[in-house]
Amino acid sequence: MKTFITDDFLLYNETAKTLYHDIAKHLPIVDYHNHLSPEEIYEDKNYTNITEIWLGGDHYKWRAMRANGISEEYITGDKSDYEKFLAWAKTVPNMFGNPLYHWTHLELLRYFGIDELLNEETAPAIWEEANRKLAAPELSVRSILKKDKVEFVGTTDDPTDDLAIHQKLAKEDFSSDVSPSFRPDKGLGIEKDEFLPWVKKLGEAVGSSIANYSDFLEALSDRVDYFDRHGCRSSDHGISVLFFEKAEKEDVAAVFQKRLRGEALTMKEVDQFKTYTLLTLGGLYTKKRWVMQLHLSPLRNNNTKMFNRLGPDSGFDSIGDLLLADKLSGLLDAMDVKDELPKTVLYSLNSRDNNVIAAMAGNFQNAETPGKVQAGTAWWFNDHIDGMEDQMKTLANIGLISNFIGMLTDSRSFLSFSRHEYFRRILCNLLGSWAEEGKVPRDMELLGKYVENICYYNARRFFDIKEKAVSSSGLL
Repeated sequence: MKTFITDDFLLYNETAKTLYHDIAKHLPIVDYHNHLSPEEIYEDKNYTNITEIWLGGDHYKWRAMRANGISEEYITGDKSDYEKFLAWAKTVPNMFGNPLYHWTHLELLRYFGIDELLNEETAPAIWEEANRKLAAPELSVRSILKKDKVEFVGTTDDPTDDLAIHQKLAKEDFSSDVSPSFRPDKGLGIEKDEFLPWVKKLGEAVGSSIANYSDFLEALSDRVDYFDRHGCRSSDHGISVLFFEKAEKEDVAAVFQKRLRGEALTMKEVDQFKTYTLLTLGGLYTKKRWVMQLHLSPLRNNNTKMFNRLGPDSGFDSIGDLLLADKLSGLLDAMDVKDELPKTVLYSLNSRDNNVIAAMAGNFQNAETPGKVQAGTAWWFNDHIDGMEDQMKTLANIGLISNFIGMLTDSRSFLSFSRHEYFRRILCNLLGSWAEEGKVPRDMELLGKYVENICYYNARRFFDIKEKAVSSSGLL
């Protein structure tokens, strides 16, 4: 049976169809935050089979399979790749309303030319056809990036990384700009077991031991400089519980020494350390003109039994529900009052926070950078039709959607660039419906500028993407 992915999929009015087909679908992609492997880009990897590229590490799919009663041995266990694929195929027909149902069939159609519904009956033939095409040069990693006109890839990298692969990629004549992003979560997690080993690793990265808090801050500054020299344009912070606790440097230095001695810290001391360190980093990012991304409110590793078995990022995270407004205001204001608030993107895993974030962003705008503080795109559990529409409507209601920097994949799969198509269709349909309902002018030139900017140009400007990425597009 043919799929439901027609040319006008998710486009329910004539204005939307024109905006998508004439404008949106031709624009390049700026994927400014993802978890893609720079090694696989450098190696121009061809995947062995569709399970490897589709199910390996994809906890979205793992959660769906568990909800369908699939045994763990077919998800993260030792069953063969073909058996795992069949288990996924058994799950797919049960996913009406879940974006995975749409993404699955978009990816089959766009990358493999397979216009069939995936189910237990069609799975064997789809397995053979997909694997045959994966073996061809046309579906190597770099070929996928070129096919999708991906101009910019923002990977996620620990500050201790030597960025050797990024350095090699930067020397190559490749159309995609693969840029590292500075993710210092382990350096803020002073209360965690991994903190002291990470501090030692940070010292090794800068070639000196870290004996006190000043050494620690200097080492972080050195790594910011190092990342900047190798093309970094952004930092990223994953924050489960937001913090803001004022402290002087000498107070935080004492907290740091307590931790080095192995002494227990109070929650206030932990928050003092995190606050002062993040404020310091914000100042460093501002000097480099980097973007600071704050991913807020995940509730991680809820299932202790499965965490002990599989570790983190295996599909047992969910939505946190702690309040953000007061502490978020304190953090942003403490940076802004010193002129050390960088360009910032705020995401919350809890869609309840959309209003808070859109309103908070409006407090810290300036004339130099339109949209300096962004209400980030619908993230993780929210990147479905309703979530994307809600985020964009909220931003439009409270702020300026015209300056929105649009979509990202936040993915580990090179097939996930089709999510940009998904977002673009939803955006065009939203703008088209507003026009046809008489809520905005049916001015196709003006509507087209909204589409161009939200899908591409705003992000390119926001992340200061120049030269290599611009020259590859053929549009400018």
